[in-house]
Amino acid sequence: MSYNIDQNGYYGQFGGAFIPEMLYPNVEELRQNYLSIMNEDSFKKEFNQLLKDYVGRPSPLYFAKRLSKKYNTKIYLKREDLNHTGAHKINNTIGQILMAKRLGKTRIIAETGAGQHGVATATVCALMGIECIVYMGAIDIERQAPNVSRMKMLGATVIPAQSGSKTLKDATNEAIRDWINNPIDTHYIIGSVVGPHPYPDMVAKFQSVISEEIKNQLLEHEGQSKPNYVMACVGGGSNAAGAFYQFLDDLDVNLIAVEAAGKGINSGLSAATSTLGKVGIIHGSKTLLMQSDDGQITEPYSISAGLDYPGIGPMHANLYDKNRAEFIAISDDDAMAAGLELCKLEGIIPAIETSHSLAVFKYKKFKPDDIVVLNLSGRGDKDLNTYINYFNL
Repeated sequence: MSYNIDQNGYYGQFGGAFIPEMLYPNVEELRQNYLSIMNEDSFKKEFNQLLKDYVGRPSPLYFAKRLSKKYNTKIYLKREDLNHTGAHKINNTIGQILMAKRLGKTRIIAETGAGQHGVATATVCALMGIECIVYMGAIDIERQAPNVSRMKMLGATVIPAQSGSKTLKDATNEAIRDWINNPIDTHYIIGSVVGPHPYPDMVAKFQSVISEEIKNQLLEHEGQSKPNYVMACVGGGSNAAGAFYQFLDDLDVNLIAVEAAGKGINSGLSAATSTLGKVGIIHGSKTLLMQSDDGQITEPYSISAGLDYPGIGPMHANLYDKNRAEFIAISDDDAMAAGLELCKLEGIIPAIETSHSLAVFKYKKFKPDDIVVLNLSGRGDKDLNTYINYFNL
């Protein structure tokens, strides 16, 4: 059994392209061309060169000595926070902007929650001189103000989504509406492994550089290319998809996906999709989705702006469904405490999304000789106000 995508765009029962007729030409154009473009030598050369010279890859695999000592296991942090723009999102936006150029698109739209994908999209649009429009929930605009300013400095137009919960789901809805109205010249850079096929696969492939590097770097550090565990937070799930990708079909490597429990899984203020979700369709993909009995999407909640999505990517839904990955839900309080702990033990301020993964060490016991690689998906600059208010710093 393979946990990768099949030729019809499905991971097990999840995936596909459930889209309105007006979007069909856009998505179909991408589906027919994305693999051949990604396999072109000129594309690979340009992509890899930009990852090296512009993003600053490879990102370090750092042995967290004091954290490892505290939890009596070997903890390595994959430092995606050290990428240009401060998160893993740039890996995908560089890939997609090169894709858009080859498809002759002259206008880019994107959605963003925490703002990291918006910043990464605005960055590559500035780099390539292409118009950029970013949709962002009005609430997220308030709580992620520094990233909004960055996007504007980079020349992007930021449009607030005022509908629904005014967060990531609603920003995505607005972006899809825009794409329907501007099908010819516009490419939609989706920021996670969500949306209609081929997006989940394309984004995962662009992010797979993370696990490629983990293998090479572990060989250098430990004399073996396989960790015992790979752990990453999951909202839509692009950083987790990138960290898991090279290990999906290698059952010797345990995968741990960490979701946001918010105020508690059953509190009504949560984003723990694997536990609370049922099979449904969101943003063009069949996946696990938080919804009411009559199929209405339930509003997710997390202190982290990047994890409050009511669904998960179809790859992750399948990993959950087939018990290939262990899913753990972490509360706001535990995430915040774990983030502060990393600051004080290792001198690294993590994004609150990543802090959810760090909190797992409080609850799950690892063996002293286990090699645990945690994907540190982003840095905490964007979350300083949340940390300051939470801890009264």
